[in-house]
Amino acid sequence: MADLDRIETLVRTGPNTVMGEYFRRYWVPVMLESELPKAGCAPVRVKVMGEELVGFRDEDNRIALVQEWCPHRGASLFFGRNEGCGLRCSFHGWMYDVTGQCIEMPSEPEQSRFKERIGVTAYPCEIRGGIIWTYMGRKELMPPLPALEWSLLPETHRYCSKRLQECNYLQALEGGIDSSHVSFLHRYDLESEPLFMQAKGNEYLRADTHPKFEVVESLGGLLIGARRNAGNDQYYWRITQFLLPWFTLIPPFGDHALGGHAWVPVDDENCIVWSINFHPHRPLSQHEIEGINSGSGIHAALIPGSFRTVANRDNDYLVDRVAQEDKRSYSGIFGVGMQDSALQESIGRIQDRSREHLGTSDVGIIMARRRLFKAAMAMHEENVQPPALDTVSQSVRAASILLPKGQPFAEGAQNVLVARSDAMVATL
Repeated sequence: MADLDRIETLVRTGPNTVMGEYFRRYWVPVMLESELPKAGCAPVRVKVMGEELVGFRDEDNRIALVQEWCPHRGASLFFGRNEGCGLRCSFHGWMYDVTGQCIEMPSEPEQSRFKERIGVTAYPCEIRGGIIWTYMGRKELMPPLPALEWSLLPETHRYCSKRLQECNYLQALEGGIDSSHVSFLHRYDLESEPLFMQAKGNEYLRADTHPKFEVVESLGGLLIGARRNAGNDQYYWRITQFLLPWFTLIPPFGDHALGGHAWVPVDDENCIVWSINFHPHRPLSQHEIEGINSGSGIHAALIPGSFRTVANRDNDYLVDRVAQEDKRSYSGIFGVGMQDSALQESIGRIQDRSREHLGTSDVGIIMARRRLFKAAMAMHEENVQPPALDTVSQSVRAASILLPKGQPFAEGAQNVLVARSDAMVATL
């Protein structure tokens, strides 16, 4: 299969596509727990992998995700009444429980059994790490809930946000595993952003703008190592974790909170970027929380009542050309997360890869595409269960570390890449 044909397979995630079926074998982050704060609260719209859905929490505190359109006349269940043990369509009163079964049909004769034959698509939901997750695949193949380190920490030790990014998930994810752009796009932010400043590694990032990449396949995805000269016969390594199907862990900066992302398709032209700051050994500091709430770091300021960013394609991301000219911002766009979104969206809704020219610094992107495609095709053609579903493959950390020249990074950093409660974070 030609490379462009592989890419076409990778970017399509709707029902009955190769990647769509592959992604549906995993638990999918779909809502913040705060979006459904209490039993009987208002339902919310959710669109994921092309499916238009509604999330609700019934009066027994059970959470469900069901198709948005009532099978009677097609009215939206977003306008439904959350009452008792189900969601009632406001048009004619048909009511559906968390399994999707129609349980009341008041517009039909009392003796009618018509409701027994009517239901809506429904997906089970669970809460972990302040996020509501759903499983959209075959029930008999449902895996355990995610065991990523940040998802198991106390609420005080983590902060999760989500934002809409108006491009295909793949190019967004590829931006997340591209360590070379830090020396350029984020160059002037490393000493001003609260969650990056005063890290020793910033000196190496600015001094060496042409990192050498090595990529090693791991049990759950890839280890992507970017090395820079650090003098004294040492290299500064930034080691990113890519975990199937869409998770990344960012190499840490100094003593600041760690960071990670999930890149989840809304449809083929949009995705939700989940951004997580966390620390395995301590609560997040007030300084870190204030930075996050200001829209800095990997997070972004949102338009009230939505998950769209204040800076967006319609206002050219509020680009400040004076700040760009004065070298206060490399791009003129505020915030590391917003800078990433802007440049990834600028490529187009779905990148035309026939126009790209990948270099040696893009080996992580090349390998990630291959790893994703290989796993999806193994499931599609050989019915092989997707990897990265066990606790061991998810119990990992990213690292920023000095290693002697000549030592393979995966070997030298082996012990610090495992998430253990008694292990310190490897960071510079």
